[in-house]
Amino acid sequence: MKVRLSKYDENWVQMFNEEALVLRSIFGEEIIKFEHFGSTSVPGMKAKPVIDMMCLVKDIEKIDTFNEQMLSLDYDVAGEWGIEGRRLFRKGGEDRTHHIHVYQQGNPHIQRHLVLRDYLRTHPKEVERYTYLKEELAQRYDDTALYSKAKKPFVKELEQRALDWFENQKP
Repeated sequence: MKVRLSKYDENWVQMFNEEALVLRSIFGEEIIKFEHFGSTSVPGMKAKPVIDMMCLVKDIEKIDTFNEQMLSLDYDVAGEWGIEGRRLFRKGGEDRTHHIHVYQQGNPHIQRHLVLRDYLRTHPKEVERYTYLKEELAQRYDDTALYSKAKKPFVKELEQRALDWFENQKP
């Protein structure tokens, strides 16, 4: 897929909320809560215009029983897609609009994603640095796979700074 970077769009919050309603109608009582994360959840950050949604559920195994319903709503079913204990659904084909990351409550990846989001929301200089890197890489790489691979070392360091920040927030 081609890399598409967009300026922050306040409509991303509404897109998240609208899709949460759709997903609640599918997953029903399995849902504990939804979280908007990733770059589209950080005001002021440039992002690929794909809404990353975290769906926390009671039982991850039960989510597999909803695959047909998700397919009927233009989602592809990607399974764990490299992260144990996750179920990933992607909507929109080549013009993706949403990534749904489903985790069972207690999965260790949940905190990593949410701490990074909260860190970026409170550290505008980090948002500037990350945005600058994204712009540079988007000019260098057309393909999202190459773009994502190139930013991975920076993101790992950023995640570590965020986790350190989070640990220092605890009383």
